[in-house]
Amino acid sequence: MVLVKARRDALLGPLSAVSGIIERRHTLPILSNVLLERSGGVLSFLATDIEIQITARGSIEPAGEARAATVGARKLVDILRALPEDAEVTLQLQDKRLMLKAGRSRFVLQTLPAEDFPRLGKPSGEVARFALPQKALRRLLGLVQYAMAQQDIRYYLNGLLVVVEDRTLKVVATDGHRLAFASMALAAGLPRQEVIVPRKTVLELSKLLADTDEEVRVELSGTQASFAFGSVDLVSKLVDGKFPDYTRVIPSGHKNTLVLGREVLRQALMRAAILSNEKFRGVRWVLTDGTLKIVSSNTEQEEAEETLEVKYAGDALDIGFNVNYLLDVLNNVGGADLECRFGDAASSALMTFASEADFRYVVMPMRI
Repeated sequence: MVLVKARRDALLGPLSAVSGIIERRHTLPILSNVLLERSGGVLSFLATDIEIQITARGSIEPAGEARAATVGARKLVDILRALPEDAEVTLQLQDKRLMLKAGRSRFVLQTLPAEDFPRLGKPSGEVARFALPQKALRRLLGLVQYAMAQQDIRYYLNGLLVVVEDRTLKVVATDGHRLAFASMALAAGLPRQEVIVPRKTVLELSKLLADTDEEVRVELSGTQASFAFGSVDLVSKLVDGKFPDYTRVIPSGHKNTLVLGREVLRQALMRAAILSNEKFRGVRWVLTDGTLKIVSSNTEQEEAEETLEVKYAGDALDIGFNVNYLLDVLNNVGGADLECRFGDAASSALMTFASEADFRYVVMPMRI
């Protein structure tokens, strides 16, 4: 019984889109599989890890009757990648196995019942629905996602806060040591909705979104977030928890202002980082009129010092930072110039960019 006959790339494209969330080892064997469903002239691939579900579709000719099977996702991806680009591939169901034929190549894979494949339920509660260009959402995520916590015991930090309010979409990420905030305008007013999207979902979504003006349709409810774009549907459960009040973290009264070029600072920090302590990654910023000195040292008593001419006429200041936190924002946010605002050596610093009016980055100081 033939499930589908198609070009290799017509199968590999949608399969690759869904297989990124599949873990290599599962307590439930079926979660290592991908669900293949044929309905008329459409073949859909569905993968899930119970928390996230991704569906990708491809058109096939000729249309055929509805059929479904689940098969090991990694093995199917590896086989398709190893075939010639122009290969004509036939997938055929035989008893409880899937036979793949391409030219003189033949592979037989074990299957599990399609009816046993788990799916996420429907969302509950009020749903906020809006649409925006894929490249706009991709850019917004890129501005903040590096600041998400990773495997933090404060589980609500292991994700991204997404807030919809009236005509504004806000995204916030923090790991407790730094915070990134970005926002953008929406086309229509919406009721307030505040959710925490898991880290894995955010990273997978960023990979799948294209740099195009084509729409992504977003739905946020009290239990789920869903993103539909092109031939892909991504549905994710949410992190259940209370995100910190980011409005209290972003300082507003710092009077010491430093202005300098992003790339000049990035290069200086990369050089200074070479001799920073490998464990704590600290660098000192010594600020005086018109000058920024960046100083680092390590346990082997090696030192680096970078001196930059800058626009600064505030208080003399000696403040320490984790150099990785500074490089993260400089590597992920574009623009020629940035502005840093300081209170004193014990206060957090606020970084903004002339080219990103709706972006804020707050980084806590460290003792060095």
